[in-house]
Amino acid sequence: MKDQDLSIGIDALAIAVPEGFVELADLAVARGVPPAKYVEGLGVRRMAVAKPHEDPVALAADASRRLFRTADVDPSSIGLVVVGTETAVDHSKPVAAYLHGLLGLPSRCRVYEAKHACFGGTAGLLTAMDWIASGSARGRSALVVCTDIARYALGSAGEPTQGAGAVALLVTSSPRLLALEPGVTGSYARDVADFWRPLYKKDAVVDGHLSVQCYLDALAGAYDAWEETSREVGQDPDDVVRRCYHVPYGKLARKAHRHLAALRGFADAEADASFDIEVAPSLRFPSEVGNVYTGSLYLALASLLDAEAEQLEGGRVGLFSYGSGCCAEYFAGRVQPGAGPFTEKLALGAPLAARKRLELPEYEAIRRGDVEADQRPAAATDDAGALERVAFLGVDSDRRVYRA
Repeated sequence: MKDQDLSIGIDALAIAVPEGFVELADLAVARGVPPAKYVEGLGVRRMAVAKPHEDPVALAADASRRLFRTADVDPSSIGLVVVGTETAVDHSKPVAAYLHGLLGLPSRCRVYEAKHACFGGTAGLLTAMDWIASGSARGRSALVVCTDIARYALGSAGEPTQGAGAVALLVTSSPRLLALEPGVTGSYARDVADFWRPLYKKDAVVDGHLSVQCYLDALAGAYDAWEETSREVGQDPDDVVRRCYHVPYGKLARKAHRHLAALRGFADAEADASFDIEVAPSLRFPSEVGNVYTGSLYLALASLLDAEAEQLEGGRVGLFSYGSGCCAEYFAGRVQPGAGPFTEKLALGAPLAARKRLELPEYEAIRRGDVEADQRPAAATDDAGALERVAFLGVDSDRRVYRA
């Protein structure tokens, strides 16, 4: 039976990022662009760069292992695994299946992959909430992982908006971090061609101006639906104290906040005044990593909790997820008592500190090799990164091989 009073939400989370990054100021200089145009214009300082061994499976496994370790989670408690990604490694076999094996999860576990551009992770999260609320979980937890590598052609307009990483979310009843609100969400969908990736391309195709407009239209539609639903169930949509947005780059969050403020009847000046309080704390991690597609909203949430979990205990946080094509959702959650010290234990930002700055020639060599990365023989691998991390070693008879 569904328990209307059941508390469901994000119990713990963890992130994983590649070992290397590029300073966006360095990239700007190399491309003959004033550094401020990239760094301040996009709101991004560093761009994570995935080497061949750091594929979406490896990043997802690293984030999940870190979550299990820092949050003291027993893998045998997992009954559902959903991986949201738009950079899958196979047309058929899901990342979730690889993850199941690499993590040693129970055989009585439902696993699959969700795809809808940057919305896939949120689709998994909402499904996990409903799975628990329906009673199907029977005391078990759900693991939702967002994992992606954002690639654009060298020298293209999209190049400075790349990134890579994974965010693992543990979804449970009685969550320790953020209690969500099952059934109180606002959805918006529309068939548009703002961003896509043909089957024959690794690099995305994007209509930048249209994509921004679609994002803002979806925000308006999803927020309006959420506001209406909130009032129907007796909740005040204005009691949100912090807001996290889908962040392909930081400056879009400012544009989104202004747009949302206008929908709520506030002027740009009022939106700008509230931005530093309501949104800015969520942007530090994204500014250090760049675009992680499905994980962008949850990287922002991790940044917010890392900065302010203790002072936000009891406060309500608004969350906006957008996926090109398009589908969007606005929803909210309340930071739980004790989230402050628990977040300190999770050490959410630690993976960002253990990275190496890449010089431009090294970065460009990595990108030029992306086309062949999924076809290299496992025996030819000579750079598999840190030994304690999962690594994609190459293929053997068309089978992907990983160091677990």
